[in-house]
Amino acid sequence: MAGAVDPARWHARLGELIAEYEIPGASLAFLHEGEVHEFAAGVLNVATGVEVTTDSLFQIGSVTKVWTATQIMLLVERGELTLDTPVADVLPEFQVADPEVTKTVTIRHLLSHTSGIDGDLFLDTGRGDDCVEKYVAACADLAQNHPLGATQSYCNSGFIIAGRVVERLTGKVWDAALREQIIEPLGLTHTWTLPEDALRFRAAIGHLEGRPAPAWGLMRSCGPAGLVCARAADVVAFARAHLGTGLLADPRAMWEPQVDIPNPHTLGKQWGIGWILDEWQGRRIISHGGNTIGQAAMLWAVPDAGTVVCVLANGGYASAFQHALATELFGELLGLAVPPKLGPPAEPFETDVERYAGVYERAGMRFTLTVRDGRLSLYGEATGALAEAQPPLEFELVPVDDTTFVGRPEGQPNWFSAVFYQLADGTPYIHLGVRATPKVA
Repeated sequence: MAGAVDPARWHARLGELIAEYEIPGASLAFLHEGEVHEFAAGVLNVATGVEVTTDSLFQIGSVTKVWTATQIMLLVERGELTLDTPVADVLPEFQVADPEVTKTVTIRHLLSHTSGIDGDLFLDTGRGDDCVEKYVAACADLAQNHPLGATQSYCNSGFIIAGRVVERLTGKVWDAALREQIIEPLGLTHTWTLPEDALRFRAAIGHLEGRPAPAWGLMRSCGPAGLVCARAADVVAFARAHLGTGLLADPRAMWEPQVDIPNPHTLGKQWGIGWILDEWQGRRIISHGGNTIGQAAMLWAVPDAGTVVCVLANGGYASAFQHALATELFGELLGLAVPPKLGPPAEPFETDVERYAGVYERAGMRFTLTVRDGRLSLYGEATGALAEAQPPLEFELVPVDDTTFVGRPEGQPNWFSAVFYQLADGTPYIHLGVRATPKVA
């Protein structure tokens, strides 16, 4: 059964968990039974030893996408556009490599990761107020990862394009529009997007392999996809607004399923508008995660309980840490069991792995799958702007069933899941890390 919150226990427990998962520092805030609880542990930077406080800012990464989707929904509620408005209607200059997609891709496609536009273009277009505009101009060469609307594949570029839609309709740069539409109406004092603002607070730096990351943050052009910095309590306040009508007249419109996620074992079963959708023991869960250069964020909400949890971390085995914390916390608060991460089957499963060998590639990532002694091995290498910040992935894939596999790099506590599937036209794909990657050789 669920119990009352024991603040002293959670102060201690957060410290124990970050030690177990080699996290330099973390911040936790949660809303339960109308009260917000805040906790902090560890250090913001191992090189300086500055302690994490509950007011410290962390990069929330792709949790930002829910904020950008909310900005769009505020404009929808004002009648400025609809989810099915073609992007080109708002941005006549917009184009991608496929002329038909240029004309027909909609706001809904962008916010549900179904556009098929290659999503991992990380391009530094400068620090100026025109950086998002310049980024969208550079999308003219982006190819299709999959046909429009054919499947789901995580798309950072789609949210940056959505941020440009916000700029066009508000007449303000994305950062300023975010302040006017969301940050100031909710009274969020510790939510910023630019490093010169984050500098005014205690701010975390990411860590890679236990050392401070070589760069503090991503380029400014990535703003609408992942540049919000905030304290955990501000992120909780943002999600709390989605459980009532304090921000949107109908926040539930964002919880409507838009697409099934081909690999439901990573973050959830479906994507809504911005939000990831799942069910735990039959109860609706809305969530989103985020990763930047050595920082990781996770936000969950259980609407029927009015419970919201945000945890922010700056390195270590963040995914395993998040899952362990959620399992313990939701069990304690709501008696709710968080589904375990998918791992290898109790009994070995035999299937034909030769059919999956080959090269799978999309913008930013190449997977080479080979068969050795009847076992499938994956080698993943980042390409493009962030290649130096992402070490290669290498692990054996263990079959769970005919299409679902799990694997983990040596020394990692967490299993990755991968699903092999085909589109309606027969094209083979691997779905790994919430992205669809086509087989190219």
